[in-house]
Amino acid sequence: MTITDPAVGPPQHPAWTEIQQSPEFGSLRKRLRGFVFPMTALFFLWYMAYVLLADYAHGFMSIKLFGNINVGLVLGLLQFVSTFVITMLYVRHATKNLDPAAEKIRKEIEGEDA
Repeated sequence: MTITDPAVGPPQHPAWTEIQQSPEFGSLRKRLRGFVFPMTALFFLWYMAYVLLADYAHGFMSIKLFGNINVGLVLGLLQFVSTFVITMLYVRHATKNLDPAAEKIRKEIEGEDA
């Protein structure tokens, strides 16, 4: 159990509204959205194309490529591959563009030297 010194009081919290409205935070949010929204749209279109092909293009999806492997199976497996590729791209983007800016904002909030 800790004892709080009444003379010291509770720790001061930054004004979150001011931080949210700062140009640095706006830039960070813009960088995040600049990656996430287009990538989400791209993946959604790719996924819907696969679903629509599977539902309406049976002849195309059943074309045998080699052995018992057909176009539908390859495109289905590419869904998993694209998920991992998007994850790798996001990690690279976050490491290069998001994490340094977020760390700078964090240090400013906590009063450390930036």
